[in-house]
Amino acid sequence: MQYIDLTFPTPQQNLACDEALVALCEGGYEHEILRVWEPREHFVVLGYSNRVFSEVDVSACQQNLIPIFRRCSGGGAVLQGPGCLNYALILGISNRDPLANISATNAFVMQRHQQAIQNIIAFRVEIQGFTDLALRDLKFSGNAQYRRRRFLLFHGTFLLRFDIASMERTLCTPQRQPAYRRGRSHRDFLINLDVDAATVKHALCETWEATTPLPELPLTDIERLAEEKYSRRDWNFRF
Repeated sequence: MQYIDLTFPTPQQNLACDEALVALCEGGYEHEILRVWEPREHFVVLGYSNRVFSEVDVSACQQNLIPIFRRCSGGGAVLQGPGCLNYALILGISNRDPLANISATNAFVMQRHQQAIQNIIAFRVEIQGFTDLALRDLKFSGNAQYRRRRFLLFHGTFLLRFDIASMERTLCTPQRQPAYRRGRSHRDFLINLDVDAATVKHALCETWEATTPLPELPLTDIERLAEEKYSRRDWNFRF
């Protein structure tokens, strides 16, 4: 697997990069990829089908100059910012049993990430709600996927040293919740791993055997998607 540690200057470029990488592989690039990146500013990211005004306190975001974007994958709304570590996996499907459908893919990736994090911390890591990782019923990682015919994108966030209280000021109570959340607020439901990013990056690289640098990025496609999709209100506020 090939590896790249790259954070673009803008949220739009970072969101576009994940989609452009899966399109690159779908278009004939035959290598699987692991990308990691760390946001430099706060911004909200909606799941593909989320309704903006149901999931986000839009007024609070506007008052605090926190922009709102939408990603290509499913899942719920999240607040990104310093203290988060994001990753994106581009995996070839090709009728492989572990990746044959959404549920199987969730189990395959989450089990590997559970073990990767278990290897670097003392507390027991649990898989909760299909695509969450948790410590003692407190979530520290949420994940989602986007599937094409030949390749899929599986990406997510690890809360390392994030200002969890800021989520209370920007995100509404989710319309859909996993049972283990039990109606808890963001503050009472989330936890930081309190591990440095380099340690988690190394664990992910070992888990996925991502040792070869990605030689070239599809920069033209990233810039095009950033401008023509992720910067547009008709995409970000479509629902």
